[in-house]
Amino acid sequence: MSTQTYLAYDYPLLSVFWSILLFFLWIMWFALLFRVIVDIFRDDDMSGWAKAGWLALTILLPFLGVFVYVIARGKNMGRREISQARAQQEAFDAHIREAAGVQDRPSSIDELARLSDIRARGDITDEEFRRAKELVLTGHGPAEHAGSTTHTPGR
Repeated sequence: MSTQTYLAYDYPLLSVFWSILLFFLWIMWFALLFRVIVDIFRDDDMSGWAKAGWLALTILLPFLGVFVYVIARGKNMGRREISQARAQQEAFDAHIREAAGVQDRPSSIDELARLSDIRARGDITDEEFRRAKELVLTGHGPAEHAGSTTHTPGR
């Protein structure tokens, strides 16, 4: 065994590029195949039989099935994906709002503006406004509790 094999000489550079290209095309093919299968299950407009038919065609004849699916239904694949992403984002935002506990609570700016309007109408005194403003800014109570005291005109 005196002969040495040099693999770099046996595999030219252009063949390396072709191998890399084929490898990435193969990965892209599987990405497209799985995306089509996910889209088949995601589509609520299709009946169960239609989903089964498309799935059977995609699995039994993958190249033909995927290309026919992309031609026939590819236009709405992006729309379904966008609507799915929006629904997930809205669910996430609702969960965050629920966890933070700020669903329908007005902001402190809104409460201060409403207090200012109440004071401008003369329904509360400057001292009541100051106390209510402190409550709003510290977050210990809504402004409506401070504005619930009635003011008599003779005060």
